[in-house]
Amino acid sequence: MHKVELSYSLGAGRDPGALIHNPLMELLNAVREHGSINGAAKGLGLSYRHVWGELKRWESELGQRLIVWDKGQPARLTELGDKLLWAERQAQARLAPQIEALHADLERAMAVAFDEGAHVLTLHASHDDALAALRGHAAAQARLHLDIRFTGSVDAIRALNEGRCTMAGFHTPVDAAAGSVAQRTYQPLLKPGMHKIIGFARRVQGLIVARGNPLGLTGLQDIPLKRARFINRSAGTGTRVLLDQLLAQAQIGASALDGYDREEPSHAAVAQAVASGSADAGLGIAAAAQARQLGFLPLVHEQYFLACLKTALEHPATLALRHVLATADWQARLAALPGYEPWRCGEVLSLRAMLPWWKLPAKRKR
Repeated sequence: MHKVELSYSLGAGRDPGALIHNPLMELLNAVREHGSINGAAKGLGLSYRHVWGELKRWESELGQRLIVWDKGQPARLTELGDKLLWAERQAQARLAPQIEALHADLERAMAVAFDEGAHVLTLHASHDDALAALRGHAAAQARLHLDIRFTGSVDAIRALNEGRCTMAGFHTPVDAAAGSVAQRTYQPLLKPGMHKIIGFARRVQGLIVARGNPLGLTGLQDIPLKRARFINRSAGTGTRVLLDQLLAQAQIGASALDGYDREEPSHAAVAQAVASGSADAGLGIAAAAQARQLGFLPLVHEQYFLACLKTALEHPATLALRHVLATADWQARLAALPGYEPWRCGEVLSLRAMLPWWKLPAKRKR
């Protein structure tokens, strides 16, 4: 069975007729209308050699004849040629609304590329409801289009360092100290002088539990004590780093959590696991719990940063993002999200001041 592959072209105008153009169908239709290869070539504005060669190529690829090539007779389509044109007309008519909608979506997306006042910024980031809200807000208010890929904090910063994105979103506890899991995770990836971080938000993470907290959980220490079923985030996510830090502080081994190895890719997925009854608790953000009318036990405040290379600070897209973050409209929207508060939004911050894990070597006295 031959497969259908869709493609599109860019141009100053839009051709009338079929919503999706296919070169073979255009050749077959021209042969039918003009009754000869020469007439088809003139009608399409192509050379006889090109049209003849393309038809022969298609016959070879399809393994069947498309044109009756009898000498002295008008060129006509074979039964397969007729059926191909019929099938294409049927598909075009049946799918016209969907094709037109797809065409409009493509035109709107491509218009951004030719809009000198619009900007696109590629952002890999730890899953966050505020970033999802920022995407729509930035596009509407500043024609800034955020190409966001939600991934783990560690993978996001690695993508930044490998040149696969312009900015990376990650989060750490407000009181992350020297020797913490957060330090061991992020310090090797971020270099003072090479990277800069931009303030984005403060948010609360805690235990997402069933409505009414039927097990009476008060913290992580109760999960093994009450044999609660836990649901975890994927390795490499900032929330997984946070969980490991909290377990280390409470001197709880990972093996003590029933479900430590059960992983979900987002806060929403963790909340859904609890809502469905397949888990009793998971670490996540308040917004995910509230969206599903679940219980939430706050455990830690954390800072969410956007990291970029120092060389990207003055790029138009980065400047546009910083401007949007600093506006009162955005900060009001951020503050309305459960568990979030604006925090130095859009400010370029010092790595050493915000993440005090690096110490300059003391100068030797002479």
